[in-house]
Amino acid sequence: MGAQQVLETIKEKNVQFVDFRFTDLAGRSHHITLPADQVDEDTFVNGVAFDGSSIPGFRGIEESDMVMMPDPETSYIDPFTEHPTLIVTCNIYTPDGERYDRDPRSIAQKAEEYLKSTGIGTAAYFAPESEFFIFDDVRFTSGMNKSFYEVDSEEGFWNTGRTEEGGNLGFKVRVKGGYVPVQPVDSQQDIRSEMVRLMQEAGLKVERHHHEVATAGQGEINFRFDTLTKTADNLMKYKYIIHNTARQYGKVATFMPKPLFGDNGSGMHVHQSIFNGDTPLFYEKGAYANLSELALNYIGGILFHAPALIALTNPSTNSFKRLVPGYEAPVNLVFSKGNRSAAIRIPVAAVTPKGCRIEFRTPDSTANPYLAFAAMLLAGLDGIKRKIDPRALGYGPLDKNIYELSDEEKREIRSVPGSLDEALNALEADHEFLTAGGVFTEGFIENYIAFKRAEAKDVAIRTHPHEYSLYFDC
Repeated sequence: MGAQQVLETIKEKNVQFVDFRFTDLAGRSHHITLPADQVDEDTFVNGVAFDGSSIPGFRGIEESDMVMMPDPETSYIDPFTEHPTLIVTCNIYTPDGERYDRDPRSIAQKAEEYLKSTGIGTAAYFAPESEFFIFDDVRFTSGMNKSFYEVDSEEGFWNTGRTEEGGNLGFKVRVKGGYVPVQPVDSQQDIRSEMVRLMQEAGLKVERHHHEVATAGQGEINFRFDTLTKTADNLMKYKYIIHNTARQYGKVATFMPKPLFGDNGSGMHVHQSIFNGDTPLFYEKGAYANLSELALNYIGGILFHAPALIALTNPSTNSFKRLVPGYEAPVNLVFSKGNRSAAIRIPVAAVTPKGCRIEFRTPDSTANPYLAFAAMLLAGLDGIKRKIDPRALGYGPLDKNIYELSDEEKREIRSVPGSLDEALNALEADHEFLTAGGVFTEGFIENYIAFKRAEAKDVAIRTHPHEYSLYFDC
Protein backbone atom coordinates (compact mmCIF):
# COMPACT_ATOMS: atom_id res chain seq x y z
CA MET A 1 0.00 0.00 0.00
CA GLY A 2 1.35 3.39 -1.01
CA ALA A 3 0.58 6.88 0.28
CA GLN A 4 -2.13 7.39 -2.34
CA GLN A 5 -3.91 4.20 -1.27
CA VAL A 6 -3.81 5.35 2.35
CA LEU A 7 -5.43 8.64 1.35
CA GLU A 8 -8.11 6.72 -0.57
CA THR A 9 -8.74 4.54 2.51
CA ILE A 10 -9.20 7.68 4.59
CA LYS A 11 -11.97 8.80 2.24
CA GLU A 12 -13.59 5.38 1.79
CA LYS A 13 -13.70 4.60 5.52
CA ASN A 14 -14.64 8.14 6.55
CA VAL A 15 -11.52 8.29 8.72
CA GLN A 16 -11.50 11.40 10.92
CA PHE A 17 -8.01 11.09 12.44
CA VAL A 18 -4.66 9.57 11.51
CA ASP A 19 -2.49 8.28 14.34
CA PHE A 20 1.24 8.31 13.58
CA ARG A 21 3.22 5.94 15.84
CA PHE A 22 6.79 5.00 16.63
CA THR A 23 8.53 2.72 19.13
CA ASP A 24 10.98 3.90 21.77
CA LEU A 25 14.11 2.20 23.10
CA ALA A 26 12.19 0.19 25.71
CA GLY A 27 9.67 -1.09 23.14
CA ARG A 28 6.73 1.15 24.05
CA SER A 29 4.61 2.90 21.43
CA HIS A 30 4.15 6.67 21.20
CA HIS A 31 1.79 8.58 18.92
CA ILE A 32 0.79 11.93 17.50
CA THR A 33 -2.70 12.28 16.01
CA LEU A 34 -3.58 14.52 13.07
CA PRO A 35 -7.07 15.37 11.81
CA ALA A 36 -7.54 13.50 8.56
CA ASP A 37 -7.94 16.74 6.57
CA GLN A 38 -4.38 17.69 7.59
CA VAL A 39 -2.90 14.54 6.01
CA ASP A 40 -1.91 14.58 2.35
CA GLU A 41 0.86 13.24 0.11
CA ASP A 42 3.31 15.76 1.56
CA THR A 43 2.82 14.19 4.99
CA PHE A 44 4.32 10.98 3.66
CA VAL A 45 7.20 12.87 2.05
CA ASN A 46 8.06 15.36 4.80
CA GLY A 47 6.91 13.40 7.84
CA VAL A 48 5.55 14.51 11.20
CA ALA A 49 7.74 16.50 13.58
CA PHE A 50 8.06 15.63 17.28
CA ASP A 51 10.21 16.35 20.33
CA GLY A 52 12.82 13.61 20.68
CA SER A 53 14.09 14.92 24.01
CA SER A 54 10.84 13.89 25.70
CA ILE A 55 11.33 10.23 24.72
CA PRO A 56 13.49 8.28 27.22
CA GLY A 57 16.76 7.16 25.66
CA PHE A 58 16.44 9.27 22.51
CA ARG A 59 17.99 12.76 22.32
CA GLY A 60 19.01 15.70 24.47
CA ILE A 61 17.01 18.93 24.56
CA GLU A 62 19.70 20.71 22.54
CA GLU A 63 19.02 18.44 19.53
CA SER A 64 15.40 17.51 20.13
CA ASP A 65 13.80 18.10 16.71
CA MET A 66 13.03 14.78 15.04
CA VAL A 67 10.79 13.51 12.25
CA MET A 68 8.42 10.52 12.02
CA MET A 69 8.39 9.21 8.44
CA PRO A 70 5.17 7.21 7.86
CA ASP A 71 5.32 3.74 6.34
CA PRO A 72 2.01 3.48 4.42
CA GLU A 73 2.18 -0.34 4.26
CA THR A 74 1.60 -0.54 8.03
CA SER A 75 -1.75 1.26 8.14
CA TYR A 76 -4.83 -0.23 9.78
CA ILE A 77 -8.04 1.02 11.39
CA ASP A 78 -7.85 1.45 15.17
CA PRO A 79 -10.50 -0.86 16.68
CA PHE A 80 -10.74 1.08 19.95
CA THR A 81 -11.23 4.77 19.18
CA GLU A 82 -14.67 6.39 19.27
CA HIS A 83 -13.81 8.48 16.22
CA PRO A 84 -12.66 6.53 13.12
CA THR A 85 -8.87 6.57 13.28
CA LEU A 86 -6.19 5.13 10.99
CA ILE A 87 -2.92 3.97 12.60
CA VAL A 88 0.34 4.33 10.64
CA THR A 89 3.73 3.11 11.92
CA CYS A 90 6.72 5.36 11.31
CA ASN A 91 10.50 5.34 11.08
CA ILE A 92 12.50 8.06 12.83
CA TYR A 93 14.73 10.47 10.93
CA THR A 94 16.86 13.44 11.90
CA PRO A 95 15.92 16.85 10.45
CA ASP A 96 18.64 16.48 7.80
CA GLY A 97 17.02 13.36 6.40
CA GLU A 98 19.28 10.73 7.97
CA ARG A 99 17.91 7.57 9.57
CA TYR A 100 18.20 7.92 13.33
CA ASP A 101 20.61 5.28 14.66
CA ARG A 102 18.60 4.84 17.88
CA ASP A 103 15.34 4.16 16.08
CA PRO A 104 14.55 0.48 16.77
CA ARG A 105 12.54 0.01 13.58
CA SER A 106 15.34 1.36 11.41
CA ILE A 107 17.75 -1.06 13.10
CA ALA A 108 15.43 -3.95 12.20
CA GLN A 109 15.33 -2.78 8.58
CA LYS A 110 19.12 -2.47 8.46
CA ALA A 111 19.42 -6.05 9.77
CA GLU A 112 17.29 -7.24 6.84
CA GLU A 113 19.41 -5.23 4.42
CA TYR A 114 22.56 -6.72 5.93
CA LEU A 115 21.25 -10.26 5.49
CA LYS A 116 20.78 -9.63 1.78
CA SER A 117 24.24 -8.07 1.47
CA THR A 118 25.91 -11.20 2.88
CA GLY A 119 24.55 -13.35 0.07
CA ILE A 120 23.46 -15.97 2.61
CA GLY A 121 19.75 -15.47 2.02
CA THR A 122 17.08 -13.02 0.97
CA ALA A 123 14.74 -13.04 3.97
CA ALA A 124 14.63 -14.01 7.63
CA TYR A 125 11.29 -15.12 9.03
CA PHE A 126 10.24 -14.73 12.66
CA ALA A 127 7.25 -15.93 14.68
CA PRO A 128 7.05 -14.96 18.36
CA GLU A 129 4.86 -16.76 20.89
CA SER A 130 4.19 -13.92 23.30
CA GLU A 131 2.47 -15.03 26.51
CA PHE A 132 0.53 -12.74 28.83
CA PHE A 133 -1.64 -12.59 31.93
CA ILE A 134 -5.13 -11.08 32.17
CA PHE A 135 -5.86 -9.93 35.72
CA ASP A 136 -8.98 -8.45 37.28
CA ASP A 137 -7.12 -6.04 39.52
CA VAL A 138 -3.59 -4.69 39.95
CA ARG A 139 -2.24 -2.41 42.67
CA PHE A 140 1.35 -1.38 43.34
CA THR A 141 3.40 1.38 44.88
CA SER A 142 7.07 2.07 45.48
CA GLY A 143 7.71 4.92 47.87
CA MET A 144 10.04 6.09 50.59
CA ASN A 145 8.22 4.29 53.39
CA LYS A 146 6.31 1.52 51.64
CA SER A 147 6.52 -0.82 48.69
CA PHE A 148 4.07 -3.48 47.57
CA TYR A 149 2.24 -5.06 44.67
CA GLU A 150 -0.95 -7.05 44.55
CA VAL A 151 -2.73 -8.63 41.62
CA ASP A 152 -5.98 -10.55 41.64
CA SER A 153 -7.85 -12.79 39.25
CA GLU A 154 -11.16 -14.62 39.49
CA GLU A 155 -9.23 -17.62 38.16
CA GLY A 156 -6.50 -17.41 40.81
CA PHE A 157 -6.17 -20.59 42.84
CA TRP A 158 -5.71 -18.45 45.98
CA ASN A 159 -9.39 -17.48 45.58
CA THR A 160 -10.92 -20.92 46.23
CA GLY A 161 -12.13 -19.65 49.61
CA ARG A 162 -13.07 -16.10 48.65
CA THR A 163 -16.60 -15.02 49.63
CA GLU A 164 -16.71 -11.60 47.96
CA GLU A 165 -17.93 -13.11 44.67
CA GLY A 166 -21.50 -13.35 45.95
CA GLY A 167 -21.20 -17.10 45.97
CA ASN A 168 -17.91 -18.68 45.00
CA LEU A 169 -18.35 -20.66 41.80
CA GLY A 170 -15.13 -22.63 42.16
CA PHE A 171 -13.35 -23.96 39.05
CA LYS A 172 -10.17 -22.00 39.82
CA VAL A 173 -7.05 -22.76 37.82
CA ARG A 174 -4.57 -24.79 39.85
CA VAL A 175 -0.95 -23.65 40.14
CA LYS A 176 0.79 -25.00 37.01
CA GLY A 177 -2.56 -26.50 36.03
CA GLY A 178 -3.75 -24.05 33.40
CA TYR A 179 -2.57 -25.60 30.14
CA VAL A 180 -5.51 -25.79 27.72
CA PRO A 181 -8.44 -26.67 30.06
CA VAL A 182 -11.96 -26.06 28.74
CA GLN A 183 -14.61 -23.77 30.27
CA PRO A 184 -15.54 -23.11 33.02
CA VAL A 185 -11.95 -23.60 34.27
CA ASP A 186 -10.78 -21.46 31.34
CA SER A 187 -12.86 -18.38 32.07
CA GLN A 188 -11.21 -16.24 29.38
CA GLN A 189 -12.22 -18.04 26.18
CA ASP A 190 -14.49 -15.21 25.02
CA ILE A 191 -12.06 -12.39 25.76
CA ARG A 192 -9.26 -14.14 23.86
CA SER A 193 -11.64 -14.85 20.96
CA GLU A 194 -12.54 -11.15 20.84
CA MET A 195 -8.83 -10.31 20.79
CA VAL A 196 -8.40 -12.68 17.86
CA ARG A 197 -11.35 -11.15 16.00
CA LEU A 198 -9.90 -7.66 16.36
CA MET A 199 -6.44 -8.86 15.34
CA GLN A 200 -7.88 -10.38 12.19
CA GLU A 201 -9.70 -7.15 11.37
CA ALA A 202 -6.38 -5.33 11.82
CA GLY A 203 -4.65 -7.65 9.34
CA LEU A 204 -3.00 -10.27 11.56
CA LYS A 205 -3.22 -13.90 10.45
CA VAL A 206 -4.02 -15.61 13.72
CA GLU A 207 -3.39 -19.34 13.97
CA ARG A 208 -4.77 -20.27 17.42
CA HIS A 209 -5.30 -19.21 21.03
CA HIS A 210 -5.42 -21.04 24.36
CA HIS A 211 -4.99 -20.81 28.11
CA GLU A 212 -1.41 -21.22 29.30
CA VAL A 213 0.13 -23.16 32.20
CA ALA A 214 -0.09 -20.64 35.06
CA THR A 215 -3.07 -19.89 37.27
CA ALA A 216 -4.79 -16.49 37.25
CA GLY A 217 -5.41 -15.92 33.56
CA GLN A 218 -2.27 -16.74 31.60
CA GLY A 219 -2.92 -16.96 27.87
CA GLU A 220 -1.30 -17.17 24.48
CA ILE A 221 -2.38 -16.17 20.98
CA ASN A 222 -0.24 -17.18 18.01
CA PHE A 223 -0.09 -15.23 14.77
CA ARG A 224 1.56 -16.27 11.52
CA PHE A 225 5.25 -15.70 10.83
CA ASP A 226 6.51 -12.93 8.56
CA THR A 227 9.74 -11.17 7.70
CA LEU A 228 11.70 -9.56 10.53
CA THR A 229 10.43 -5.97 10.52
CA LYS A 230 6.88 -6.94 9.61
CA THR A 231 6.79 -9.42 12.48
CA ALA A 232 8.00 -6.75 14.90
CA ASP A 233 5.27 -4.42 13.58
CA ASN A 234 2.75 -7.23 14.06
CA LEU A 235 3.89 -7.85 17.63
CA MET A 236 3.40 -4.17 18.50
CA LYS A 237 -0.12 -4.41 17.02
CA TYR A 238 -0.72 -7.67 18.92
CA LYS A 239 0.22 -6.13 22.28
CA TYR A 240 -1.85 -3.00 21.60
CA ILE A 241 -4.95 -5.07 20.86
CA ILE A 242 -4.50 -7.34 23.89
CA HIS A 243 -3.98 -4.42 26.29
CA ASN A 244 -7.00 -2.51 25.05
CA THR A 245 -9.39 -5.46 24.67
CA ALA A 246 -8.67 -6.45 28.26
CA ARG A 247 -9.43 -2.89 29.32
CA GLN A 248 -12.76 -2.96 27.47
CA TYR A 249 -13.68 -6.06 29.51
CA GLY A 250 -12.79 -4.27 32.74
CA LYS A 251 -9.59 -6.29 33.10
CA VAL A 252 -5.87 -5.59 32.68
CA ALA A 253 -3.33 -7.47 30.56
CA THR A 254 0.40 -7.60 31.25
CA PHE A 255 3.37 -9.08 29.40
CA MET A 256 5.61 -8.97 32.48
CA PRO A 257 7.75 -12.11 32.50
CA LYS A 258 7.10 -12.90 36.17
CA PRO A 259 4.12 -11.11 37.74
CA LEU A 260 3.40 -14.07 40.07
CA PHE A 261 5.71 -15.89 42.47
CA GLY A 262 5.68 -19.70 42.39
CA ASP A 263 4.06 -20.31 39.00
CA ASN A 264 5.18 -20.21 35.38
CA GLY A 265 6.16 -16.88 33.92
CA SER A 266 5.41 -15.46 30.47
CA GLY A 267 7.97 -15.98 27.75
CA MET A 268 8.28 -15.00 24.12
CA HIS A 269 9.53 -18.08 22.29
CA VAL A 270 10.85 -16.90 18.93
CA HIS A 271 10.73 -19.22 15.90
CA GLN A 272 13.10 -18.21 13.11
CA SER A 273 14.46 -19.36 9.76
CA ILE A 274 16.22 -18.03 6.66
CA PHE A 275 15.13 -18.42 3.04
CA ASN A 276 16.89 -17.73 -0.23
CA GLY A 277 14.01 -16.79 -2.48
CA ASP A 278 11.57 -19.67 -2.09
CA THR A 279 14.23 -22.09 -0.86
CA PRO A 280 14.36 -22.85 2.89
CA LEU A 281 17.96 -22.88 4.09
CA PHE A 282 17.49 -24.61 7.44
CA TYR A 283 16.27 -27.97 6.07
CA GLU A 284 18.31 -31.07 5.28
CA LYS A 285 16.39 -34.32 5.12
CA GLY A 286 17.78 -37.11 7.26
CA ALA A 287 20.12 -34.94 9.31
CA TYR A 288 19.63 -34.42 13.04
CA ALA A 289 16.10 -32.94 13.36
CA ASN A 290 16.35 -32.42 9.56
CA LEU A 291 18.63 -29.41 10.18
CA SER A 292 21.14 -28.21 7.62
CA GLU A 293 24.72 -27.32 8.58
CA LEU A 294 23.81 -23.69 7.96
CA ALA A 295 21.02 -23.98 10.52
CA LEU A 296 23.40 -25.57 13.02
CA ASN A 297 25.86 -22.73 12.51
CA TYR A 298 23.01 -20.25 13.06
CA ILE A 299 22.20 -22.05 16.33
CA GLY A 300 25.88 -21.93 17.23
CA GLY A 301 25.93 -18.16 16.78
CA ILE A 302 22.91 -17.63 19.01
CA LEU A 303 24.18 -19.90 21.79
CA PHE A 304 27.74 -18.53 21.62
CA HIS A 305 26.54 -14.91 21.87
CA ALA A 306 23.60 -15.70 24.18
CA PRO A 307 24.95 -13.98 27.33
CA ALA A 308 25.21 -10.69 25.42
CA LEU A 309 22.09 -11.35 23.36
CA ILE A 310 19.99 -11.74 26.49
CA ALA A 311 20.59 -8.07 27.35
CA LEU A 312 18.35 -7.38 24.33
CA THR A 313 15.98 -10.37 24.44
CA ASN A 314 15.39 -10.32 28.23
CA PRO A 315 16.09 -6.67 29.07
CA SER A 316 14.36 -6.22 32.43
CA THR A 317 15.17 -7.01 36.05
CA ASN A 318 11.89 -8.96 36.11
CA SER A 319 13.17 -11.14 33.24
CA PHE A 320 15.54 -12.84 35.65
CA LYS A 321 12.73 -13.77 38.04
CA ARG A 322 11.52 -16.01 35.19
CA LEU A 323 14.95 -17.28 34.12
CA VAL A 324 15.42 -19.72 36.99
CA PRO A 325 16.00 -23.50 36.83
CA GLY A 326 13.07 -25.87 37.02
CA TYR A 327 10.49 -23.97 34.98
CA GLU A 328 9.76 -24.05 31.27
CA ALA A 329 11.83 -20.90 30.87
CA PRO A 330 15.13 -22.39 29.67
CA VAL A 331 18.32 -21.18 31.30
CA ASN A 332 20.44 -23.92 29.72
CA LEU A 333 22.39 -22.93 26.61
CA VAL A 334 21.94 -26.10 24.59
CA PHE A 335 19.81 -27.15 21.63
CA SER A 336 17.58 -30.19 21.27
CA LYS A 337 14.71 -31.48 19.15
CA GLY A 338 11.27 -31.19 20.71
CA ASN A 339 12.76 -30.45 24.14
CA ARG A 340 11.29 -27.52 26.05
CA SER A 341 14.01 -27.56 28.71
CA ALA A 342 16.65 -26.42 26.18
CA ALA A 343 17.28 -22.79 25.22
CA ILE A 344 16.84 -23.74 21.57
CA ARG A 345 14.19 -26.28 20.65
CA ILE A 346 13.88 -27.72 17.16
CA PRO A 347 10.19 -28.33 16.41
CA VAL A 348 9.80 -31.77 14.82
CA ALA A 349 6.05 -32.44 14.85
CA ALA A 350 4.23 -31.87 11.54
CA VAL A 351 7.15 -29.87 10.10
CA THR A 352 7.57 -29.45 6.34
CA PRO A 353 10.83 -28.38 4.63
CA LYS A 354 9.55 -24.80 4.48
CA GLY A 355 8.43 -25.04 8.09
CA CYS A 356 11.83 -26.21 9.32
CA ARG A 357 12.96 -23.69 11.91
CA ILE A 358 14.56 -23.15 15.28
CA GLU A 359 12.81 -21.89 18.41
CA PHE A 360 14.80 -19.70 20.82
CA ARG A 361 12.83 -20.11 24.05
CA THR A 362 14.71 -17.78 26.38
CA PRO A 363 13.33 -14.33 25.31
CA ASP A 364 10.40 -12.53 26.91
CA SER A 365 8.07 -9.71 25.93
CA THR A 366 9.87 -6.94 27.82
CA ALA A 367 12.14 -7.05 24.76
CA ASN A 368 11.82 -4.41 22.09
CA PRO A 369 10.95 -6.72 19.16
CA TYR A 370 12.78 -4.65 16.55
CA LEU A 371 16.01 -4.82 18.55
CA ALA A 372 15.61 -8.40 19.76
CA PHE A 373 14.82 -9.89 16.33
CA ALA A 374 17.65 -7.92 14.70
CA ALA A 375 20.11 -9.05 17.39
CA MET A 376 19.09 -12.71 17.05
CA LEU A 377 19.52 -12.56 13.28
CA LEU A 378 22.96 -10.96 13.59
CA ALA A 379 24.09 -13.56 16.15
CA GLY A 380 22.91 -16.35 13.86
CA LEU A 381 24.57 -14.80 10.80
CA ASP A 382 27.82 -14.47 12.75
CA GLY A 383 27.57 -18.18 13.51
CA ILE A 384 27.11 -18.92 9.80
CA LYS A 385 30.01 -16.70 8.73
CA ARG A 386 32.35 -18.18 11.36
CA LYS A 387 30.97 -21.71 10.92
CA ILE A 388 30.36 -22.04 14.66
CA ASP A 389 29.51 -25.69 15.34
CA PRO A 390 27.37 -25.91 18.50
CA ARG A 391 28.20 -29.60 18.82
CA ALA A 392 31.93 -28.91 19.02
CA LEU A 393 31.40 -26.27 21.72
CA GLY A 394 29.31 -28.51 23.97
CA TYR A 395 25.93 -26.94 23.18
CA GLY A 396 24.27 -30.26 22.43
CA PRO A 397 22.24 -31.76 21.05
CA LEU A 398 20.99 -32.81 24.48
CA ASP A 399 17.82 -34.86 24.19
CA LYS A 400 17.15 -35.22 27.91
CA ASN A 401 15.04 -33.41 30.49
CA ILE A 402 17.78 -31.07 31.67
CA TYR A 403 15.95 -30.31 34.91
CA GLU A 404 16.35 -33.97 35.94
CA LEU A 405 20.11 -34.15 35.33
CA SER A 406 22.47 -34.57 38.26
CA ASP A 407 24.31 -31.52 39.61
CA GLU A 408 27.52 -32.87 38.11
CA GLU A 409 25.93 -33.20 34.66
CA LYS A 410 24.43 -29.70 34.92
CA ARG A 411 27.83 -28.20 35.67
CA GLU A 412 28.88 -29.07 32.13
CA ILE A 413 26.11 -26.89 30.65
CA ARG A 414 26.52 -23.16 30.14
CA SER A 415 23.75 -21.07 31.62
CA VAL A 416 22.24 -17.65 30.93
CA PRO A 417 23.32 -14.64 33.01
CA GLY A 418 21.75 -14.46 36.45
CA SER A 419 20.81 -10.78 36.38
CA LEU A 420 20.31 -7.84 34.06
CA ASP A 421 23.64 -6.38 35.19
CA GLU A 422 25.44 -9.61 34.25
CA ALA A 423 23.77 -9.58 30.82
CA LEU A 424 24.77 -5.95 30.28
CA ASN A 425 28.36 -6.80 31.24
CA ALA A 426 28.28 -9.55 28.62
CA LEU A 427 26.92 -7.15 26.00
CA GLU A 428 29.64 -4.65 26.85
CA ALA A 429 32.29 -7.32 26.30
CA ASP A 430 30.71 -8.97 23.23
CA HIS A 431 28.88 -6.79 20.73
CA GLU A 432 31.02 -6.76 17.60
CA PHE A 433 28.57 -9.16 15.98
CA LEU A 434 25.85 -6.49 16.36
CA THR A 435 27.83 -3.80 14.57
CA ALA A 436 28.30 -5.91 11.40
CA GLY A 437 27.05 -3.95 8.40
CA GLY A 438 26.46 -0.90 10.61
CA VAL A 439 23.18 -2.38 11.89
CA PHE A 440 23.84 -1.38 15.51
CA THR A 441 26.28 1.45 16.14
CA GLU A 442 28.75 1.69 19.01
CA GLY A 443 26.91 4.83 20.11
CA PHE A 444 23.60 2.98 20.22
CA ILE A 445 25.03 0.12 22.27
CA GLU A 446 26.69 2.49 24.77
CA ASN A 447 23.44 4.43 25.14
CA TYR A 448 21.39 1.22 25.50
CA ILE A 449 23.68 -0.17 28.21
CA ALA A 450 23.56 3.10 30.17
CA PHE A 451 19.76 3.22 29.80
CA LYS A 452 19.33 -0.32 31.11
CA ARG A 453 21.92 0.02 33.88
CA ALA A 454 19.88 2.91 35.24
CA GLU A 455 16.82 0.62 35.39
CA ALA A 456 18.79 -2.08 37.19
CA LYS A 457 20.12 0.44 39.70
CA ASP A 458 16.61 1.78 40.35
CA VAL A 459 15.56 -1.69 41.46
CA ALA A 460 18.76 -2.59 43.30
CA ILE A 461 18.77 0.43 45.62
CA ARG A 462 15.16 0.03 46.78
CA THR A 463 14.11 -1.86 49.87
CA HIS A 464 12.30 -5.07 48.94
CA PRO A 465 9.20 -6.14 50.92
CA HIS A 466 10.60 -9.64 51.42
CA GLU A 467 13.60 -8.15 53.21
CA TYR A 468 11.25 -7.29 56.08
CA SER A 469 10.40 -11.01 56.38
CA LEU A 470 14.06 -11.91 56.40
CA TYR A 471 15.69 -9.16 58.45
CA PHE A 472 13.26 -6.98 60.44
CA ASP A 473 13.82 -8.93 63.64
CA CYS A 474 17.59 -8.84 63.44
